[in-house]
Amino acid sequence: MKQNSNIMTLEQFKEKHYGKTGTRKRDALEAGYENFKLGVILHDARTERGLTQEELAQKVGMTKSCISKIENNVKEVRLSTLQKIVESGLGGKIQISIQL
Repeated sequence: MKQNSNIMTLEQFKEKHYGKTGTRKRDALEAGYENFKLGVILHDARTERGLTQEELAQKVGMTKSCISKIENNVKEVRLSTLQKIVESGLGGKIQISIQL
C-alpha cells in the first residue's frame, strides 16, 4: 500500500503553520487551545450531571449567557468563578498542576 506523502502529524502541522513551541505564534495557539479545552470540559461535566446551562447558572448565581460564553470560549473565566461553578454547581473539585 502506497503512503500519502501529504499526510503529517498534528505536531508537524503546528510546527509548519505556527512555528516551534516557544515562539509567540505557537504559544498563542496553545493558549487558545487550553481555553477551548476548559469550555469543553465544563460542558461535558454539566451534561454528565444532567444540567442545562440555565440550571447550572441558577445554582451558582450566574446567568445562562455567562455559562454559555465560558463553555464556548467567548469569555475568559477567573479561577474563583471556575471554582464556584465546579464545586457549587457541579459538586466536583478542581485539580491544578504546574509543569515546568
